[in-house]
Amino acid sequence: MQLLIKYVDKLLSTALTTVMAAILLVVSWQVISRYLLKDPSSVTEELARFLLIWIGMLGAVYAYRTNSHLGLNLLLEKISLKAKRLVLILIQLLVIGFSAIVLVFGGSELMQLSLELQQISAALSVNMGLIYAVMPISGVLLIVYSIANLLALFKGELLDIHTQGTV
Repeated sequence: MQLLIKYVDKLLSTALTTVMAAILLVVSWQVISRYLLKDPSSVTEELARFLLIWIGMLGAVYAYRTNSHLGLNLLLEKISLKAKRLVLILIQLLVIGFSAIVLVFGGSELMQLSLELQQISAALSVNMGLIYAVMPISGVLLIVYSIANLLALFKGELLDIHTQGTV
């Protein structure tokens, strides 16, 4: 499992770096073409919007993995270590449930519907199902990371992180 997680971590960070570089180039070209060339590009605004969607969804997964997302740790600070472990297990199970229902199932339905109806973006002429593919991808990644967190919790490894107030 650790080898899989390490591979997924590398893949996710590479994907985020690539998409961040792409949005930087796209927005830079948008500014240059609009203000210097006086001939604004017709696709850069829509491409930047779609890249931002992917950055937001994949970035949320990355933040969850690195435990740098927003969290409310008031309850965890006041309960015993045994209760803290149970709460953290419950949190992981809720994340798995949300990810499976909303992101994987709902995102797959949205993606499939967009592909079937051939919903095409205005400027890029890209099928919107491809843009929405980030939802089930993010959901699967969140589930994988939650399962890894559950395994670590059962081994008592993840408790050390949460007892330092980083939740």
